Amino acid sequence: QVQLVESGGGLVQAGGSLRLSCTASGLTFSIYTMGWFRQAPGKEREFVAAITWSDDRTYYADTVKGRFTVSRDNAKNTVYLQMNSLQPEDTAAYYCAGTARPFQSRDSRQFHRWGQGTQVTVSS
Repeated sequence: QVQLVESGGGLVQAGGSLRLSCTASGLTFSIYTMGWFRQAPGKEREFVAAITWSDDRTYYADTVKGRFTVSRDNAKNTVYLQMNSLQPEDTAAYYCAGTARPFQSRDSRQFHRWGQGTQVTVSS
């Protein structure tokens, strides 16, 4: 059974930091491209960041570039999202996602494995 389990969300003041983790089981994590998406109330799910399996190439949404860092530890089957300089507009449920295909676009439909999400709330 494939599972992606996120952790690390919470409440933080503007300017603060959080690190999200997503641990995978039931799949060959080392060949999965992993991504992070987020969804705020009343808004569509949006791409945040991704990291490839082949060369650890990273991709970021313009809104988080320079503030967020995605990384992975294949030995722990875990992908991370370090979030710095958080702002109230970063408030959302954050989802971990995976695909066995090479990274092609920031479209959520290319990812076929999803976690349940972890809430991040940034107060002003």
